[in-house]
Amino acid sequence: MSSAVEATQKAMAPQSQSVGTLKIENTEKRDALISWEKQSQQTWSSTHIFEQNAPSLQEIPFHSIAPAEIRKKYPKFMCTMAYPYVNGTCHVGHSFTASKLEFAVGWARMKGYRALYPQGFHCTGMPIKACADKLIREIEQFGQEFERCPLNAVAEDGSNGTPAKETNGAPPPPAPAQGVPREDVTKHTAKKSKAAAKTNVHLKYQFQILLALGIPIQEIHRFADPQYWLEYFPPLWQRDLTNLGCRVDWRRSMVTTDANPYYDSFVRWQMTRLKEMGKIRFGKRYTVYSPKDGQACMDHDRQTGEGIGVQEYTALKLKVLEWAEGAKSKVEGKIPSGGEVYFVPATLRPETMYGQNCCFVGPHLTYGIYEIEKGKQYFFLSDRAARNMAFQSIFPSWGVYPKVAELQGSDVVGTLVNAPLSVHKNGVRILPMDSVKASKGTGVVTSVPSDSPDDYATCLDLAKKADFYKIKREWVQIDDILPIIETPTYGNLTAKYLVETMKINSPKDAKQLAEAKDLAYKEGYYKGKMVYGDFKGKSVEDAKPLVRQELIDAGDAFNYAEPDGEVVSRSGDICVAGHLDQWFMNYGTPERSGDNDWQPAVLEHVLGAGEDGKGLKTFSTEVKNAFEQVLFWLAQWACARSYGLGTKLPWDEAQLVESLSDSTIYMAYYTFAHLLHKDIFGKERGPANIGPEELTNEVWDWLFCRTEEMPSSTTISHETLHRMRREFEYWYPLDQRCSGKDLIQNHLTFFLYVHIAMFPPEYWPKAIRVNGHLMLNGEKMSKSTGNFMTLADCVAKFGADATRIALADAGDGIEDANFEETVANANILRLYELRQWCESVIFDVRELKAAEIFSDIKDKEKHKTNDSIQRTGEKIIWDELFENEMNGLVKETHEQYELTNYKAAVKSGFYDFLSARDFYREATKAAGVGMHHGLVKRYVELQALMITVIAPHWSEYIWREVLKKPDTVQNALFPSVPEQKPELTAARDYVRNTSSSITSAEGAQLKKMQKGKQTSYDPKQEKRLSIFCAEKYPAWQDSIIELVRSNFHDMKLDLAAISKSLPKAESKRGMPFVQQLKRSLETGIDSSTVLERKLAFDEVKVLREMVPGLKQTVLRCKEVVVVAIDEGGKTGTVVAGSEGVKVGEKKQDLPSVAENAVPGQATFFFENV
Repeated sequence: MSSAVEATQKAMAPQSQSVGTLKIENTEKRDALISWEKQSQQTWSSTHIFEQNAPSLQEIPFHSIAPAEIRKKYPKFMCTMAYPYVNGTCHVGHSFTASKLEFAVGWARMKGYRALYPQGFHCTGMPIKACADKLIREIEQFGQEFERCPLNAVAEDGSNGTPAKETNGAPPPPAPAQGVPREDVTKHTAKKSKAAAKTNVHLKYQFQILLALGIPIQEIHRFADPQYWLEYFPPLWQRDLTNLGCRVDWRRSMVTTDANPYYDSFVRWQMTRLKEMGKIRFGKRYTVYSPKDGQACMDHDRQTGEGIGVQEYTALKLKVLEWAEGAKSKVEGKIPSGGEVYFVPATLRPETMYGQNCCFVGPHLTYGIYEIEKGKQYFFLSDRAARNMAFQSIFPSWGVYPKVAELQGSDVVGTLVNAPLSVHKNGVRILPMDSVKASKGTGVVTSVPSDSPDDYATCLDLAKKADFYKIKREWVQIDDILPIIETPTYGNLTAKYLVETMKINSPKDAKQLAEAKDLAYKEGYYKGKMVYGDFKGKSVEDAKPLVRQELIDAGDAFNYAEPDGEVVSRSGDICVAGHLDQWFMNYGTPERSGDNDWQPAVLEHVLGAGEDGKGLKTFSTEVKNAFEQVLFWLAQWACARSYGLGTKLPWDEAQLVESLSDSTIYMAYYTFAHLLHKDIFGKERGPANIGPEELTNEVWDWLFCRTEEMPSSTTISHETLHRMRREFEYWYPLDQRCSGKDLIQNHLTFFLYVHIAMFPPEYWPKAIRVNGHLMLNGEKMSKSTGNFMTLADCVAKFGADATRIALADAGDGIEDANFEETVANANILRLYELRQWCESVIFDVRELKAAEIFSDIKDKEKHKTNDSIQRTGEKIIWDELFENEMNGLVKETHEQYELTNYKAAVKSGFYDFLSARDFYREATKAAGVGMHHGLVKRYVELQALMITVIAPHWSEYIWREVLKKPDTVQNALFPSVPEQKPELTAARDYVRNTSSSITSAEGAQLKKMQKGKQTSYDPKQEKRLSIFCAEKYPAWQDSIIELVRSNFHDMKLDLAAISKSLPKAESKRGMPFVQQLKRSLETGIDSSTVLERKLAFDEVKVLREMVPGLKQTVLRCKEVVVVAIDEGGKTGTVVAGSEGVKVGEKKQDLPSVAENAVPGQATFFFENV
């Protein structure tokens, strides 16, 4: 074994990689939970409970009723997520999206639906092939087990696989168009672990990356065959999702590419039909392109820059009339006599070119002069722009951009050039602008101070400091600005107006200038009217393309494009915008695509403006808005490439279908994949017993309801075809698609486009649920910092259910979520102890007989837990409060599951459910009565059902092992409970609030004593607690009650109207009282009860029940007295109390706090005895 291999293995060892994650010491409880989880998973697998089928042809003969009626009679739910790319194993981020799908399917099962979760594996594209090719080279270089790889080859100071950079304007020569790349790496190339940094090890080679995935060195050479990746990783994904407890129907799995001939046939059919419909077209178009790989670089081919598209410009040709002195010597002899040099600025606003007053360069940037036509035409621009143009047929030879001279921007300041269309017919000067960037456009910027705030601010600065910039002031030509566009808001000198009103004082006010630029562009484009030029009177929107074409026709401009940000391919190449002949999906607005129907139909579906008024459910306005934005900017998408893995394009087999184009409607394939093949590669025929060659385009059409005429030439039996179509017609439309938010800009929008093109409206997608990215422990997941975890590691560390709860608790919206290991760890203990408690209160129950008292049995008999001593018979107030709270939490949990708010469902269905139980335990223990056996058993059953969706293994144990139910909890329905009673809810809140106020007050007195402050009593000594309750409201509230009565309608109280009507003198004490009434009215308490000023519960009765608990809770409490006060609060009558208190006794001279008591809000007083 080489030292490089040993160093890599040491750096990637588990103890080194876990530096950013939680350490767990004691694992007995976790191991006990995991042991049952494994048993449950084996049972579920052996009983095939997740294998769901459409109603059979025997149950319902084919087309005897409409498919929609079958779905109505037998409700179903089909949910999918984007199938994973299998060049590695599943990490916690992947599983976060999977959890949303998993929870949705679990919830559908609990509603009695047939719920389907299928899972395929994506292998299309270049990453796997690129990695395999790289491994071939490494084996040739270092040996089969890389034994010849020296340590210094992976040292930190070696090549780190960063993107190919230009050297003096000359990057590595490009591959032929659509050629094979010379070198391929994965997106992890430049990553190294914290531990690796300590040992100076770089993950530079592919064999190191595979070692980091835990693959033995002896097996790595097998990955030189791309097909081995397809065999190796899918089983690991299946293992990890199964270990998480996912409800997957694994019969329906497949791999993509021609590795599965059935799926390959499906994709070929799809592409053929799309081309026939005109949705796939051929032609020259701009696309992000990797010169190194020789092909288009689409989102899934990128190391960085996913989602970045191409920005098209108008490139102007500003002919040099006279060189500046500093440039003459540098161009002398390099430009032949008669050769013309053009400065080439790129603009998005050709309609403003009439007002060019000068042209800017970055004084500190390096530029080149490039030969466009030998001896005749040369362009002055940045190296980056020249490289882009080399792949747009602007230079004579593809990928070649010969540089004849190199200059600094400062060299050319003062050069006189001719600016096409400019009113300055004698030419304009090249001037310095510090904010010019070589990474944007051509590095040359033409100035139009009438409409560009940046240009106006820079020109003012140059004119003011001409000597400092070593220019002549008259070169700026700023004194007489030409108005070009009239706008309703900013007049005809938009830039001047914005710079002055926004108080922009310098070109360095970058933030304000960016804002001003945005305002100027939007106002000018959408509302502006031309006031100068050949198209005077036209709107800017209409004039822009006309001016642009005029410039191009005159030979004064040409089309130029570049990526709208840096894109690095997986081969480490900085990409360009190439102008290529290619097959492309004709996405885009009618104006951009020429297709008047496609994008509008997708947009209508997204916005819910279809005939049924429903459209696509997106669960949030932000997601709907994001889809709408993408549908307006997304344009044609290259759908074929020459390198990688995939399905061959049916009409051009030298090309492969691109990875985001073969993955748009595969969810339909899931519906009967299990009938086609028994394994993911389609090697063994499925129950349908048909070969892939029998699946002709006409058969696919019929199976997917594109035609009602069964192909007459098919060799497949009618019964088999009926069975397959039944599966599609039943499971489709797709009920929900789950995905990360980053796929809105590509896959999810393509998914909508192609569904709408290929299927009848009845089968269009119903919902898309988008989630944010997942952080780990509050920080971005990163292998380089050690803050990273695979799903396998996570489940091994915490168990399946604790992991699932933490995934649910991480968050639900489109914003980024956070997986907290402390949450998972805490839930190990919570689940284990709750399981033990459930066992004890069910298995060890000691039911009290008629004459027995809880406190006596507790003292006389020994039990593992006194919670096992339980009452039967009639329920008391504590039972009623607990049962009512459980009913409310069941309703709340139902609502949250329905809304896919899993974090909230865990709160109400688990955390709050536990809190309700704890309150009940403590209250009945303090009252000396114990819990009611029927309610304890009801709690255990409800608790299992509340978290079956999230923690099914734990629920299965309680269901089968504790409650001894005959069937799996996976088939249990969510419970139906009575409506919560508002009066009991009010009583429960009263108990909690009153108890909390009393204990908080005592705690405050203890803190005062500790600080040496004086207190009204000594809380550490024996004391009496007096509680004062009122039976009537104060008379001053009568008028407020009437105001509330007249302003309460439809369960809403008009606070604004009450506030206006309330006398100012009464406002201070009146509005808090109004708020109290509002809460009661709007939580469902009958309005007559509230407005007649009757409590929804018997306050004295509740206080009487609270006495034993308060006496036990309050430190050294000798006596508790409950006094009902008389009018005025000075006197009252004892209505309840602890042992020895005389009920009915009159009390005089009550403390002043008694006066503040009102019905439903008791006051209290401590005194030492």
